Amino acid sequence: MEKLQRYVDEVVDDGKAWYAVRLFGNRQETVADYFKEKGMEVFIPLQYRDVEDASGKVRQVLRPVVINLLFVKQPDDEAIFRKAVQESALKLSVIRKERDSKDYYLIPHNQMYEFRLMCNPEISMRKFISTEEARMKAGDPVLVKFGPMKGMTGRLVRSSKKYFLLKEIPGISVMLKVTKWCCVPLSETGK
Repeated sequence: MEKLQRYVDEVVDDGKAWYAVRLFGNRQETVADYFKEKGMEVFIPLQYRDVEDASGKVRQVLRPVVINLLFVKQPDDEAIFRKAVQESALKLSVIRKERDSKDYYLIPHNQMYEFRLMCNPEISMRKFISTEEARMKAGDPVLVKFGPMKGMTGRLVRSSKKYFLLKEIPGISVMLKVTKWCCVPLSETGK
């Protein structure tokens, strides 16, 4: 429980939007370090995975959920980010608003804040799915009124006879186990 609270305390919503950056290759740490050197904050969703060592012991280690995706917080001047992307020798692509547009898609700060909270590796009843798979899931927009996820919004969906709160972000989506009775439709909340 202490690790869970420490993670929640570290995730701050400072009102800044985020970019989703897709990588061509598996140099996620190198790309993250590149943006950090330019003074930008980077977020990589992580989860625990079982890894067997040479002696046959299985242990859990934190690994990226997706090896070709990371998120970069928008700096005060967007030109700094654009310049960093253009000057990069690394193969990467920023998700755009539309295929032919030069405008980068900005993930609103409140969506990214909730997404980062939902990505806490200490939460066990969680599933990561692709954006395409998330679009195919039927569900109603809801607000969580009670419990540890109080105040979060997303879609209430069913999977394996359980209910989940689905949060969609460009490139990846996350589903957290939730009790159906803790949620109210967003249409009833006035949000």
